[in-house]
Amino acid sequence: MAGYIIAGIVAILVLYGILAYNGFVKLRNRVRNAWAQIEVQLKKRADLIPNLVETVKGYAGHEKDTFDRIVKARSGVLNANTPEESMKANGALTDALRRLMVVVEAYPDLKANSNFLSLQEDLKDVEEKIRYSRQFYNDTVLKYNNRIQTFPNNVVAGMSGFHGEIFFQVEEGDREVPNVQF
Repeated sequence: MAGYIIAGIVAILVLYGILAYNGFVKLRNRVRNAWAQIEVQLKKRADLIPNLVETVKGYAGHEKDTFDRIVKARSGVLNANTPEESMKANGALTDALRRLMVVVEAYPDLKANSNFLSLQEDLKDVEEKIRYSRQFYNDTVLKYNNRIQTFPNNVVAGMSGFHGEIFFQVEEGDREVPNVQF
């Protein structure tokens, strides 16, 4: 009789381990998918940038430093190999694009150019999708991290080699409230 009880307990533990492991795999794959969606939007944004830069160059060709920063930042985004590298490169690109928009403000003819306006609208749409994708990614990471860090799941996760994922953090410069003066 005791043998059946022990066999039943072992079977329950094994079944729990299998179910927990499969749950971790599913959540880890959701995290990877959410990150892939961010990468799609970042690539889309990077693809818009050369056209935007060329349009602005026609009006503000002497802003070489700004253009060089954008090209360097775009290259960083395209060459990033890890989420951490991509997050850092994305922050640099966002900063470079902000500088570009400051340059644009000095050229009223450029702000009225239909090609520029179309590119600016496309960039705005992509930025909105990036924000949504970041939020979805962070929500997915939260679910995954909570699952692998709570007891008794943390025991199975540790034995199976599952580790927490990082959140897509806001850059320090993005946290500051901009100073607007008239």
